[in-house]
Amino acid sequence: MSTTKPRIGITLGDCAGIGREIVDLALKSGRVAQAADYKIIGKYPDCTPGHPTAETARAAAAALEEAVTLARRGELDAIVTGPVHKARMYNVGFRFPGQTEFFAERCGVKNFAMCLTGGKLTVALVTTHIPLRKVPRALKQSEIVRVGLLLAEFLRRRGNNASRIAIAGLNPHAGESGKLGKEEIEIIAPAVDELNRSPITNHRSLFSGPHSPDTVFHRAIAGEFDAVLCMYHDQGLIPLKLHALHEGVNVTLGLPFPRTSPDHGTAFEIAGKGIARPDSMIAAINLAVELTARSS
Repeated sequence: MSTTKPRIGITLGDCAGIGREIVDLALKSGRVAQAADYKIIGKYPDCTPGHPTAETARAAAAALEEAVTLARRGELDAIVTGPVHKARMYNVGFRFPGQTEFFAERCGVKNFAMCLTGGKLTVALVTTHIPLRKVPRALKQSEIVRVGLLLAEFLRRRGNNASRIAIAGLNPHAGESGKLGKEEIEIIAPAVDELNRSPITNHRSLFSGPHSPDTVFHRAIAGEFDAVLCMYHDQGLIPLKLHALHEGVNVTLGLPFPRTSPDHGTAFEIAGKGIARPDSMIAAINLAVELTARSS
């Protein structure tokens, strides 16, 4: 077994936000794994906290490019990304819906997904950064199966080889037997069956559903399920942030290296005021180290 410490690259995100503060607090907290080497990635301009500029957005984008290049060269074992402001990134030419999609494209990965974990809840998303009105049309059986298998693999990497994954319905009461929508009958239930027949799951019933979204997250937190596969962005993020706002971590599934980030934004309004909490960044760093150790 190698005794080399994992090399964790950390970007600050938009340095006019709280990224710089929470990274500094996290690394000085005594709460991050000591069995790793940490390196701040990127060159950041002098800026006034709470006052983002085009330069701070460009620096955030450049740091992402540097981090992914180093990871692909094998010079980093994992990446932890600080929060960026997407609208400002778009204004300086960043063409991706989010950092998740950026890393997937740069790594040439098509089979990827967004996962969030914190406290007693883990969720993965079948659809992500699209308008809510487009979700029903975008929902495909093949996509539910694809992301479900990525979620099962993530849980396996964390030591859970017999995970219990709940599949959330799309509609209220999981469609009420078709009275409130047909997606559960026509798309989601067949996906659950296909997942449980997959050779990857060894034909075990690891997946169940579709479950009513208004109770499934409570059941997961109570211990009935190890994770919930969600049909759209806010279906998963609202309960995750309600349950674990200060310790939630965003994970990109399917990359050739671990990539995590705190599950919050730039918080320009509190930057530089000394009140930003580093808990989510600490959790993101520790999960990156854990995943690196388990993949070695």
